[in-house]
Amino acid sequence: MLTDEYRYKIMKQIEANPSISQRELARELDISLGKVNFCLKALIDVGMVKASNFKNNPNKSGYLYLLTPAGIEEKAKVTARFLKRKTEEFDALKAEIETLKADIQPRS
Repeated sequence: MLTDEYRYKIMKQIEANPSISQRELARELDISLGKVNFCLKALIDVGMVKASNFKNNPNKSGYLYLLTPAGIEEKAKVTARFLKRKTEEFDALKAEIETLKADIQPRS
């Protein structure tokens, strides 16, 4: 369930906003709260993300999510893989669009 796409998007959001809540993360990524929880736990379990409670936060369920050094390295690798896959999808889509355009062109 933790694909490169979700790994990339979650790590990107955490890097940009370490105090983001799981609920906000779910809303930003348009996925369920349960999926966010599962993905974060998987990233924490393999040492890519570290979670710690806010010291002076009255909401004791608030966490600060930080990419570990291994997480920063992994994010770079995931970003490269994700970009490669999206570029391939884009190229395939462009080719399909050109084929469709050719199909609707009037023939002389």
